Amino acid sequence: MQPKRIRLKVWVQKEKCGGCMEDQAVEAQIREIENIASDELNVGLIGSYLQELPDKLIRFGIRVLLALVVFIIGIQLIKLVRRILRKAFERRNVDVGVSRFLDSLVKTSLYILLLFMIASSFGLDATSVVALVGSAGVAIGLAVQGSLSNFAGGVLILLLKPFKLGDYIRDAAGNEGTVEDVQLFYTRLVTPDRHMVVVPNGELANNNILNMSMLGDRRMDIKVGISYEADIRRAKEVLLRVLNEDPGVLQDEEKKVFVEELADSSVIMGLRCYSANENFWETKWRIMETVKYALDEAEIGIPYPQMDVHMREG
Repeated sequence: MQPKRIRLKVWVQKEKCGGCMEDQAVEAQIREIENIASDELNVGLIGSYLQELPDKLIRFGIRVLLALVVFIIGIQLIKLVRRILRKAFERRNVDVGVSRFLDSLVKTSLYILLLFMIASSFGLDATSVVALVGSAGVAIGLAVQGSLSNFAGGVLILLLKPFKLGDYIRDAAGNEGTVEDVQLFYTRLVTPDRHMVVVPNGELANNNILNMSMLGDRRMDIKVGISYEADIRRAKEVLLRVLNEDPGVLQDEEKKVFVEELADSSVIMGLRCYSANENFWETKWRIMETVKYALDEAEIGIPYPQMDVHMREG
């Protein structure tokens, strides 16, 4: 209201002067007075803001403190809910892979809900956020279609159960190892040389999987080369005795020793037997070592690659 009073005062002064002041001078004076009044008004607003600033900071600090308390309490509640779910899964003998997958899903969902609650305390409208996410659903779906495919693949793996934790598998890309964990988007495999392989669930669900542990026992195929001069019948007896005496070979399963191939430099003998999954590699390594000793004792040679060279004269 101050600029209007000053403008009125100047107009009255102009009337009293009877036109002694030039119009331009009057307008300049009016602008100068208005600038002064505006500066005084701004100074008043800044002063009022500075007076209210401590109260605003205190209120904001209280909100931050309350949000921190809610976050800490929420974390403890999430841990409690997860602990209750794990105990319920254990009582009902739910598969370990399914329980871990559901635990990861519940954990992610509860943390998202907790963040929405904290954001709402700072004035964020959850309904507006949901509407915004819904309207941008197509773009978000295209951006994270790989992750959604992996999530759907994880659900299919848990429903169809092509493998479980502890199984030794090989995927279409050649990755193989023992299944360590099935998570929301990825499955972790531990290789025999103790490397961790992380495979997307979408690839496992949409491609061939070789499960070497599902049937409990595993067939072992070993190839051994002997010389052409060796007695094949004698070699078969020696190799079959090795299979019969090895403690890791399942004796109630079929055992075979046969001629696999007539190769260039040797006769390839095939050994076929079965062993338990947990003892497969130890049994195979032990059999191969024992075969070498047994063939040496029977004086059956394992030849090196040979080549006959004929020289022409003249």
